[in-house]
Amino acid sequence: MAKYRKLGRTSSQRKALLRGQVTSLIASKDGKIVTTEAKAKEVQKIVEGIIALAVKEKDNFEEVTVKAKVARKDKDGKRVKEVVDGKKVTVYDEVEKTIKKDKPSRLHARREMLKVLYSAKDVPTEAAGRKKNTKEIDLVAKLFDEIAPKYADRNGGYTRIVKIGQRKGDGALEVLLELV
Repeated sequence: MAKYRKLGRTSSQRKALLRGQVTSLIASKDGKIVTTEAKAKEVQKIVEGIIALAVKEKDNFEEVTVKAKVARKDKDGKRVKEVVDGKKVTVYDEVEKTIKKDKPSRLHARREMLKVLYSAKDVPTEAAGRKKNTKEIDLVAKLFDEIAPKYADRNGGYTRIVKIGQRKGDGALEVLLELV
């Protein structure tokens, strides 16, 4: 028996297709995608592994306090500048911040997830044509902070495949792949 489905594509096309579907499943707000049954079963294998990795490493970090320079801003959100020796220079304030520092195994898990996931952008429904309204989604942070705590007490089975019916064009069986 084969270890994976070829889905009628070359290896690079197949890898890109699966990465795209895994990314869209994790990035979606409702955690659902509609696809064919064969693709869903392949995507399910990958997603289950990523979520299991996130659950295992979710608490494996230490909090560190660091000092950082942050640009001072006025009431409009613009940087405050002052003239020094005839040049305009931005004014910086020193601020203490608490950050999460990954331990080595969590860092490795993060990099393994980044091998599979594409970068994703969140486009709001209102003013969707505006480029400045879009923002980058940190999918690895979403996995560690939102998805992993949700499944912490669960031993696998993080996704579900629900059959929808046949597609009108070619009669392929369509399914809904969702996070449980």
